[in-house]
Amino acid sequence: MQVSSLNEVKIYSLSAGRSLPEWLSDRKKRALQKKDVDIRRRIELIQDFEMPTVSTKIKVSRDGQYIMAVGTYKPRIRCFDTYQLSQKFERCLDSEVVTFEILSDDYSKIVLLECGRFVEFHSQHGHYYKTRIPKFGRDFSYHYPSCDLYFVGASSEVYRLNLEQGRFLNSLQTDASESNVCDINPVHFLFAMGTVEGKVECWDPRTRNRVGLLDCALSSVTADTEIEGLPSISALKFDGALNMAVGTSTGQVLLYDLRSSNPLIVKDHHYGLPIKSIQFQRQLDLIISADSRIIKMWNKDTGKIFTSMEPEHDINDVCLYPNSGMLMTANEAPKMNIYYIPVLGPAPKWCSFLDSLTEELEENPESTVYDDYKFVTRKDLENLGLAHLIGSSLLRAYMHGFFMDIRLYHKAKMMANPFAYEEYRREKIRQKIEETRAQRVQLKKLPKVNKELALKLIEEEGEEQQVTRKRKQKNLPSLLKDDRFKIMFENPDFQVDEQSEEFRLLNPLVSKISEKRKRKLKILEELEAHEQEEEEEPEGKASDAESSESSDDEKGWVEEVRKQRKLLRQEEKVKRQERFKEDQQTLLKPQFFEIKEGEEFRSFKDSAKKQKLMKKTLGDRLKLEEKLGTLNVSDTTVGSKQATFKLKKSEQQKKQQEAEKQHRQERRTLRRSANHLKSRRGRGRLFH
Repeated sequence: MQVSSLNEVKIYSLSAGRSLPEWLSDRKKRALQKKDVDIRRRIELIQDFEMPTVSTKIKVSRDGQYIMAVGTYKPRIRCFDTYQLSQKFERCLDSEVVTFEILSDDYSKIVLLECGRFVEFHSQHGHYYKTRIPKFGRDFSYHYPSCDLYFVGASSEVYRLNLEQGRFLNSLQTDASESNVCDINPVHFLFAMGTVEGKVECWDPRTRNRVGLLDCALSSVTADTEIEGLPSISALKFDGALNMAVGTSTGQVLLYDLRSSNPLIVKDHHYGLPIKSIQFQRQLDLIISADSRIIKMWNKDTGKIFTSMEPEHDINDVCLYPNSGMLMTANEAPKMNIYYIPVLGPAPKWCSFLDSLTEELEENPESTVYDDYKFVTRKDLENLGLAHLIGSSLLRAYMHGFFMDIRLYHKAKMMANPFAYEEYRREKIRQKIEETRAQRVQLKKLPKVNKELALKLIEEEGEEQQVTRKRKQKNLPSLLKDDRFKIMFENPDFQVDEQSEEFRLLNPLVSKISEKRKRKLKILEELEAHEQEEEEEPEGKASDAESSESSDDEKGWVEEVRKQRKLLRQEEKVKRQERFKEDQQTLLKPQFFEIKEGEEFRSFKDSAKKQKLMKKTLGDRLKLEEKLGTLNVSDTTVGSKQATFKLKKSEQQKKQQEAEKQHRQERRTLRRSANHLKSRRGRGRLFH
């Protein structure tokens, strides 16, 4: 159970702590509770008091026994029985629920307004009936004397559905284009609706006529508020017969007396978010207003903040359990939060043990574990000279460092650096001096990298500013102030190398361009002084003086480029000579190489011959191959030439061919000898 305090008002969060997943078995849950202290100490007031992903609305039945909530996904409604502290039933729906209302004292009669213009009725056993309204609905209210449902939404009409007759009645025609919220006064049953235009229209259900109109948008604007657009009405709630609270989409809450058109008090949340819910706490005369970020409780007479709460997730709806100090919220998270504030009232009957529990906690207050402690890392301990305390009771290990007593930390810091206050005082004096110096004329400091380039840009910028002032033109952005080129004057990797070949060849051109620009500026100043010409010369039409100067500049530039090239050649010769001397001084050592198995060593002459052949042209190589017989070039009938190549044979191939030749010769000799013997035998038989 988490405890927070604001303005000496203690708020107990009963849903704080880790929640166990649903798919765990009971045995694993019990095992986790035995092992984990946090799970064992948490309070699960109502079992599985959550939604699969998001909860949108939450309400309590009039008898206080049932808590009903709607959410997603899939769209569903869940009913929780407070007497059993568990879920009673769950019903899935076809579309998401905008809002719902409990018509009976218990859960037996429920009306649901869904996104797809559907109105769904549920009874005790489940789904009962489903109908549809002409336009998309945003809110509805139930008029008990006539059994009428009033629907407001994306239309100028207020649709009426009579539940006794089971049919739609004539709708109320309003002046608003659309309506967001509505409510019916529980005392005299006045129907009020908040419009998109920031107005509240009040209707009498008996005569079906409008009896009042309040312009809340104009009243919500004060001297301190900053509003971008027209505020619309996002929340509406009656309190008794005469009071009504209105919430706007810009984060203001206005409290009205129905007898006056001016608000009694205007309370701003200062977040600019639409008000989601407004509740009244009559015992302490408090108003509980909530937007998606914060819940504020403030006095309705003075507007003074009583306390506030900021949950971890965005708030969708707030429900105050009647005649108690319990508060429930529907959030943009699976778990629905439950808060208990003892100052607002006692705990409900079904959880009366909360009173005794909170009383015991107040009698035995326990300070937070890390109050008055300082977090330090291992490096901080070494700087303070306290590394020997690691492992002792004075340091409490936590994450990547340790917690230590703040008093010990201050003492060690004073001993390690006794002149810290003097350094702080000097730093403050230096800052004051710099603030006074800022009023003086400041000199432009050159950057650490590319100082010459920065100086050149500053000079050119000053010259261009003088020209633009005289011509009344806009100043162009400076290269030094541009963030895109900021690294060029900070990173040493971008330093211009003036000794490089490219810079030395381009440098004369850059210098001549700057001289040319200065001469042009002098000519323009003289022309303006004599008032001979007011406008610039058109581009592409240069004067004779400029043309002569440009020709002289080109000649000088060519000469300087030639000089730079000669210098570069001389430097290259010097470098070559130095390399040659170094090569002569170095002693060459013989290197030995191993020949792989199965390969034969070839002389270096073969490689030399190959290199010579590779240096020759293709025509010379073809002639050599024709002489050797490996190439045959012949003319075709079409007029083109045909070349046939014979691949050179390696030594292994030659040996194989020679062995094959010998084998063939041996076989031939054997065949001849065999034939000779056969012929001789045949002749001998004939003689016999």
